[in-house]
Amino acid sequence: MNDGDVTTEVRTEVTDGVAVLTVSNPARRNALNLDLSQKLVAAVEAANADDSVGAIVVTGQAPAFCAGGDLAELQEADPATLKRVYSGFLAIASSPLPTLAAVNGAAVGAGINLALACDVRLAGPSARFDVRFMQLGLHPGGGYTWMAQRALGAQGTAAMTLFGDVLDAREAERIGLAWRAYDSDEDLMAGARELAGRAAAAPRDLIVTTKATMRITSRLAAHADATDVEVRAQAETVHSEAFAERVAALQKKISRK
Repeated sequence: MNDGDVTTEVRTEVTDGVAVLTVSNPARRNALNLDLSQKLVAAVEAANADDSVGAIVVTGQAPAFCAGGDLAELQEADPATLKRVYSGFLAIASSPLPTLAAVNGAAVGAGINLALACDVRLAGPSARFDVRFMQLGLHPGGGYTWMAQRALGAQGTAAMTLFGDVLDAREAERIGLAWRAYDSDEDLMAGARELAGRAAAAPRDLIVTTKATMRITSRLAAHADATDVEVRAQAETVHSEAFAERVAALQKKISRK
């Protein structure tokens, strides 16, 4: 139990192949303490292992997304403890499934890490992206600088990290930190489910393989090398049952026009 005897939890709701994970630590605005991080790991692992799940959406219990790490725990933390705090968003980052953050409020410190760990970020009207490490006198952790520079580039990362620039939903969308911004939380969650549902509608093994390929090719320097990686994987799917069925369905649809 935490303050107010409210249970720290990660709620999972699976609908049409989409697992929505809601992190909940109301007394701390969903701060990632050790307990919540371990529960997030368990929820992600369960989604990964569920063959009916094709995509994951991460959000926070309103009105926050994630207020960072629990400062009381951080003050006593050693490197091993810090890695346990990181474990929740690192589980998201390493998931083989497509992952999407529905940022429905403040994302601060480790909350930025949780959002950055996802493949795609969507922002609701109350989303607020606040790195805040420098203001707290705390060095970034959990691979933040690597994730931020991949999402924002050197200048954007410096502006948010070193200079403390705080972004709302529309500004995050403008600079590419968020893929899309919404005018209401209802539209945010509907958009998250719809977008995740597209991924979940694809053959699960195909989308897992494609995400793995994207990770490999992002590290390659030459187009030719990426082509070599892709040709082997595509050749396998050309002869797959799923491809044959979908091509047949498409051809049937075209023939009716």
